Amino acid sequence: MAGKHTLDLSDASFDAEVLRSDKPVLVDFWAEWCMPCRMLAPTIDEIADEYNGRVKVGKLDTDSNRQVSVKYGISAIPTIILFKNGQVARKFVGLTKKADFQAAINDALGAGAAAH
Repeated sequence: MAGKHTLDLSDASFDAEVLRSDKPVLVDFWAEWCMPCRMLAPTIDEIADEYNGRVKVGKLDTDSNRQVSVKYGISAIPTIILFKNGQVARKFVGLTKKADFQAAINDALGAGAAAH
């Protein structure tokens, strides 16, 4: 389901890939049965491609990975959380425009790192 630059995250890989990352990480909390999640998937993959090398982008299936989902209080999906330095920097719930993700990512990267 994930694109070429989109990571498949799990409870087991979350700490290493997200919390200990030296780059901002955008995590899409989703489930196979969630239609809005499916609608958002191409946008998440586009962001992963555009920011490849500067930001990690991953997807975490909430049905298969309950630990992380409960830890971050995921009660509605899609929920997308931008992590920076292991902390929640921004949280989006529901279908969100690509420009909103880009603005949050650019902010996390600092003013000089706007998308090309």
